[in-house]
Amino acid sequence: MAFQTEFEFTLPRGFVDMNGNVHREGIMRLANAGDEILPMRDPRVQQNPGYLTIILLARVITKLGSLPSVDTNVIEKLYTMDLAYLQDLYQRINTMDVPSYKGVCPHCGQQIDIPVNFMEAGL
Repeated sequence: MAFQTEFEFTLPRGFVDMNGNVHREGIMRLANAGDEILPMRDPRVQQNPGYLTIILLARVITKLGSLPSVDTNVIEKLYTMDLAYLQDLYQRINTMDVPSYKGVCPHCGQQIDIPVNFMEAGL
């Protein structure tokens, strides 16, 4: 199975361009370290930490409808519902799944997934 780095999405409302065209389908890629670190130098983020979301999404959304590019101007003009949807998608695709191993419940005998917490390993 190939490592997935891009994820298709469909916005609930969609971005409306200056010609009235609605753009709903898009692609978001996984974030890299630069996506998370470099925007911290941006004066807009230093003045308003909430702007970090706008820059992050503009960096990781590689396609939105037939727009030639996605930049902060596009993200700023999204409806609140679409922004919340994209923030949730960003979190889901960039958050590490907690590793687990198979085990058997000592009480009921059912097979269960037991999470591995590396922060507490060896304590």
